Amino acid sequence: METVELEPQVLSDRRGVVFGLVRPNGPVECVITIATLEAYFWLEPRASDARILKTFRDGYGRIRAIAERRLLAHPATRLELTSDDFARP
Repeated sequence: METVELEPQVLSDRRGVVFGLVRPNGPVECVITIATLEAYFWLEPRASDARILKTFRDGYGRIRAIAERRLLAHPATRLELTSDDFARP
């Protein structure tokens, strides 16, 4: 999979960060919640948009890997990553 050439953006409701992946059957819109970034990527509460995006970029490799695994298991055109996706069994 390759990333879409769109910059990740903080959602207007500040609930998450939206980003895209390209799959053979088309693009997928992905969202990772702010709560997940706080729980698994050390984002401080009430962080600025710039800090949220930096934290997202710093953890992008792991975020992308989880998103790709979810999409392989359950193909979709939209995907939301939550803390449950990053919790270890």
